[in-house]
Amino acid sequence: MAFRGTRDGVTCHMKRIVPFSILVLILSLSLASEAPAQVQTRIRIIQASNVDSNIDPSLRDVHGQLGSLFNFTSYRLLRDETLSLSPNQPAEISVHKDISLEITWVGKHKNIPELRVIIKRQRTDILNTQVRLSPGRTVLIGGPKHGEGVAILAFSAGF
Repeated sequence: MAFRGTRDGVTCHMKRIVPFSILVLILSLSLASEAPAQVQTRIRIIQASNVDSNIDPSLRDVHGQLGSLFNFTSYRLLRDETLSLSPNQPAEISVHKDISLEITWVGKHKNIPELRVIIKRQRTDILNTQVRLSPGRTVLIGGPKHGEGVAILAFSAGF
């Protein structure tokens, strides 16, 4: 009889644990499904030069940042693209002639998307770095020569 009582105790205990375990599993799956499958990343390619002193009006939001980091008198927007990046799936865009840009979402650091940015000239890496895109911030990277100036890359992310 002692065995039967223990078995009934185990059965009673299992009746409490199974529904709780199912609830935990359901919550875990729903939280995992809320994790974004993609990160929206805006990339602007800007030509910076000292040919004149024009500032493209569409760069108003980063003009102060450009002026504090780079010593040019003119900034002109060449390209403005929004990419939907999936984890570890590189996206490539052309910057200028034989220059291309490869961007890969490599993960998150404290819930901030982290991207690998590779600038290539004739398919050879000339810059390989990682950036973190905080909400409401733009990351600027001075790029390769472009015309009479240089290309500057501006990255920002949407959540």
